[in-house]
Amino acid sequence: MSSTASALIILVAITATYLLARLFRLSTELSLFSAALSGAIIGGYGIPARHLAEGAMTYLDICLIFLTATLFMNLLQAAGGVAFAVRAILQKFYRRKFILFLLLTLLLLIPGALTGAGSITVLITGSLVAVVLRYMGLPDIKIAAIIFIIAGLSAAAPPVSLWAMLTAAGINMPYVGFFLPLLIPCLLGALFTIFILGWKAQPVDLEKALAEIPVPPEKMNWWRLGLPFLVFLALILAGRIFPFSFPILGLPLIFALTALTAYWLSPVRLNLWKISLKTADQLLPLIGTLTCVGILIQIMTLTGVRGLISVSVVTLPAIIVIATLFLTLPVSEAVLMWGAAPVLGVPLALLFNTRGMNPIVALAGMSLIWPLGDALPPTAIIGRLTMEVVGTRKSYYQFLKQCLIPGALIILLGMLMVIFSHKLSFLTVF
Repeated sequence: MSSTASALIILVAITATYLLARLFRLSTELSLFSAALSGAIIGGYGIPARHLAEGAMTYLDICLIFLTATLFMNLLQAAGGVAFAVRAILQKFYRRKFILFLLLTLLLLIPGALTGAGSITVLITGSLVAVVLRYMGLPDIKIAAIIFIIAGLSAAAPPVSLWAMLTAAGINMPYVGFFLPLLIPCLLGALFTIFILGWKAQPVDLEKALAEIPVPPEKMNWWRLGLPFLVFLALILAGRIFPFSFPILGLPLIFALTALTAYWLSPVRLNLWKISLKTADQLLPLIGTLTCVGILIQIMTLTGVRGLISVSVVTLPAIIVIATLFLTLPVSEAVLMWGAAPVLGVPLALLFNTRGMNPIVALAGMSLIWPLGDALPPTAIIGRLTMEVVGTRKSYYQFLKQCLIPGALIILLGMLMVIFSHKLSFLTVF
């Protein structure tokens, strides 16, 4: 039997096992792990303990980034910083819808951008922003759509973009030059979303809105809130401005130092142990998914399946691949979640590179589209979480309907970035 036929049989076995596991309502993590085991067994490797262990450690550095970044955001929330920012913005700009929308968009983008997880945006700032939008007269179903789409864009935004990082790691490409190619379209997409879905919003009913937003500690101020972010920015810029004299700290350590700064500056005493446990509990599904994705990728590499997928994608006409991105990227995210990036993103990035396109800009464009799949079955984790946080009782179909127009604009923006990636290469200088 040829190696191609063998790899194809193993791929069918992996796919069938995953679908069967999902049919029996196993979690995404267990489904991925079961698929990896079946691939190893069908491939004649039995249960390869060494490869399972190596695969589980593939994305350890990314998991550390998630843990430390989310700990920082949770400490900031527990200290009253998030509530302080929302109340301060609301009190000053409650009559100015344009400025209020701009600032609310930034509040929604920051948690996901720093942690790489849209669920963190939904949990930390989503509920507070929902209160403001509700008292601007927007229906809950539109509020849920706004928060979901901007939360997805926040996960794709720099400095921590999971899809870009996983794909770059898969092709041994440094995670450098992504800042502007990710930042600009994520900002544009987020602003399109809030202004399109919220154009009927009225001035805020200030008294009712403030009554539902937690009151921060009296000593909380802009310095206590902003200094940790300044520390983070200073550590990031120091490594770039002084590359040969400043030590390489890495994002996990930078976020850990930022979290300690937020802890020390808190106006109230924080229970660091309790907040750390809460952080681990929040991220357990994400870390479990990344661990199992690493195992699956390792087994696919071992059995030749990953090479088969890469060769198949690279040999396809580029025009067909680009024309179907609007479908393949969200669907792959809905099925594999973050595993879609190393499985599908790697061969796509290689294809675009061989066609003379800029892989960084093209990958940034794909990273805009992937998060939309988090609203699609069978997983739809972020979409359903958003509806729960907002408290809407409308059907899930109505939620998807509200996401349709801004989602289509974001897909168009991402595909244009892929098509014109070479002309947009100037964005990669920073």
